[in-house]
Amino acid sequence: MSNIVEQHLGFGAGGVVRVEDTTELLDLAQSADELGFDIFTLSDHLHGDRFTFDPWTALSWLAGKTRRIELGTNVLGLPYRAPAVLAKSAETLDRVSNGRLVLGLGAGGYDHEFDAFGLVVRTPGEKIVAQREAIEILRSLWTDPTTTVAGEQYSVVGARITPQPSHRIPIWLGSYGPRALELTGQVADGWLPSLGRIDLRQASDMRAKVRAAALAAGRDPDSITCATNATTRIDRSATSSPGLITGSVPRVIEQLVEIVEAGFTMLLLGPQTTAQQKLLAAEVLPAVRVEVAARGLISVPAVDPPGSRKETP
Repeated sequence: MSNIVEQHLGFGAGGVVRVEDTTELLDLAQSADELGFDIFTLSDHLHGDRFTFDPWTALSWLAGKTRRIELGTNVLGLPYRAPAVLAKSAETLDRVSNGRLVLGLGAGGYDHEFDAFGLVVRTPGEKIVAQREAIEILRSLWTDPTTTVAGEQYSVVGARITPQPSHRIPIWLGSYGPRALELTGQVADGWLPSLGRIDLRQASDMRAKVRAAALAAGRDPDSITCATNATTRIDRSATSSPGLITGSVPRVIEQLVEIVEAGFTMLLLGPQTTAQQKLLAAEVLPAVRVEVAARGLISVPAVDPPGSRKETP
């Protein structure tokens, strides 16, 4: 039996969307909401020639157009936004969405993007320091009367925001290196790697490092959501490749169950059309839930209401 306990098995849509029309983006988000997906995320690549959406602006718009689905960043590049400003932006987006924000945060893995925008480009060690300090600033501004942090990468003096969030906004880290995985286990609410950048065996090994770091920090490892970007397409004529799960419906079900067996309980599938979302919701997701329950991979009902969140600071 897996060591996954007391975690909801969830599925996500969105991610790196290839649509260019805002109507198509809205259709994807609303369809995911209506079909029972747990979370709709958007990536954060502002620089480049490929059509993209700024996730904050787009998710703020989608917050008013959706009902129950959580909304997440997948993941924010930290150099794009000062942590104190991000704290206020996150509080507002969470408030206008009635508590549906999941803040995915990355230290900044694509240096050329930040260099092109004239932003700071940090060494790998500086990125970890910056991410730790940013999380300290975020959490303090969300809970403490005032915040003063004199860090190596970020500093704030007597900062405060009003109102503060009414609950704990989850922070998921997109991390891969040893120090980043350790930081995830020490302070994060979730871990969000992408299959394709790493394979499933590597992901399983990294998950073990996150959980070990959580234990060493006195945390319950099962309190950390282990999510993954697992781009999925149902296509009988296609074969799976690194970063893409595809094939017939039974083959896709089999591959997704393997990911859950590796310890992941939030699978972000990134369907690019509403037709794919409907097919996944009708033929794949229920079957995956039944199979993982039958194998004893989860110990709570797989139909826990999406978007449920403890009201803890």
